[in-house]
Amino acid sequence: MLPRFVGRLGVADAVTIANAALGFVAVVVAFADIRLAARLILLAAIADGLDGILARRYGGSEAGPYLDSLADVASFAVAPAVLAFVVVSDGLEIGFETVTPELLLVTAICALFVAMAVARLGLYTAYDTAGSYTEGVQTTLAATILGAAILAGVADPRLVLAVTGAFCYLMVSRIQYPDLLARDAAIMGVVHALAILVPSFAGRTFPYALLMLGIAYMTLSPWFYWREDEPRPAETGLHGNA
Repeated sequence: MLPRFVGRLGVADAVTIANAALGFVAVVVAFADIRLAARLILLAAIADGLDGILARRYGGSEAGPYLDSLADVASFAVAPAVLAFVVVSDGLEIGFETVTPELLLVTAICALFVAMAVARLGLYTAYDTAGSYTEGVQTTLAATILGAAILAGVADPRLVLAVTGAFCYLMVSRIQYPDLLARDAAIMGVVHALAILVPSFAGRTFPYALLMLGIAYMTLSPWFYWREDEPRPAETGLHGNA
């Protein structure tokens, strides 16, 4: 007897499911090789974009949106939280022999990151799937910024903890982020792939570039990226997607 998903799921769904598996592998690898784990999370982000392209090209399934959010929980909620936990606990030399206030603080912030990422993904799936913008920082973007910072070698443990805590609010904020234009998404994708393939090339140029592009989009796009022929959702009352 064939598995239940045969004939119901398509190629885009297969990529989505692979995205979830990458998230799990990143969690396991993080305790042995934090840079490899960061690369796996960035690879999962590419898979997250690829499944959308495949769904538009070959058609999606009814389960697709739910699979996408479930996969994102693994790759862009749990996995980056584990990366942050490892970077901070190793950098601050927090031991695990006893429960200390420092260990509780780091654990609480990373757990809150997972909780807020799950909340955002649920809200997105329920409300934000038909327009040209999303509310709150995308979980994929948050994970990409953390992963790129690790590969760029600028992941100071205290800074990582502060940024992880900031994302806990930013992911569920009402800040409106417009979708990237196809041209800009392609440029971002190329830099993204190079950061994975050759992270140490020319003084870690590509991880730095990916980090700067991610921060620029996060901080500037809500105010300056809207197209002239497309009024901001706040002006029209429309709701959009992530």
